Formats: sequence, structure tokens, C-alpha cells
Amino acid sequence: MSRTDVELVEEANTAFYETMERGDFERLSELWLDDDISCVHPGWPMLSGRGEVLRSYALIMANTEYIQFFLTDVKVSVAGDTALVTCTENILSGGPAEEAGELGPLVGQLVVATNVFRRTSDGWKLWSHHGSPVLTESDEEQGDESPA
Repeated sequence: MSRTDVELVEEANTAFYETMERGDFERLSELWLDDDISCVHPGWPMLSGRGEVLRSYALIMANTEYIQFFLTDVKVSVAGDTALVTCTENILSGGPAEEAGELGPLVGQLVVATNVFRRTSDGWKLWSHHGSPVLTESDEEQGDESPA
């Protein structure tokens, strides 16, 4: 039985996050188109082009000891050779340890993401990733206390 485009895009999207969790930069590079790609990490400026985008992931992987994504609200739409995936990234991550051999404190973060894929002869490849942080009530309260 052949898999549908929606299933293939879901697999490509899952592979993106699993590759990040493993810190497999080489495989991550293979998941992106060869040109004309873009990425916005939460709080970062827009990154354009393969060099800039992949450098950002190398930097994130080098500075993240542990990361795990729990995806919720995943929705996939396919129109011809383009696919749009929206999801919520429930992220658990830890930075480098303060003392050798220990993981730094784990931090939870909520990000809404849009991933755009394009169909290629090698399957569905990432064209664009955009992640935006979801502010919690405590974030909003802190913002209200800042001077005008």
C-alpha cells in the first residue's frame, strides 16, 4: 500500500525533530532543500540561504546538551508540490553542565512552528521553518511591570 503525501510529509516533519534531538547535523543538512531556504528561530532575526540556516543549527547543537520535542496540534496541508505543517513544539532542553559530567538545568519552552516542505525527486524537503515563542502568563506579567 502506498503512503499518502500527508503521511510522507508527517514523516519528513518528524525526521526533522528527531534529527535535532540526536544532534545529527549531517542528517539535518540532508532534510533541507539545497537553495532558497529560510528559518526564524524564536527571538532570532530571519536567516536566509543554506549557509546561514545550517550554521544556526550547528550553533544550537553545539550549545545544547539535551533537547526533546513533544509535538502537539500537528496539522498537515498539501497543495501540489508544497506542504504546510503547523504544530506546537513542547520543548525540554538543557544547556552545558556547570560541572563536568552533569547536565545543566532542564528548561521547558512552548513554541508554535510553521514548517514548509517542497516535493523533490528525493522526497519532501524543508523549505522554511518559523518558530515563535508562546508567552506564558508569567511572561506577560513581567512585561507589564517594565517601565513605559
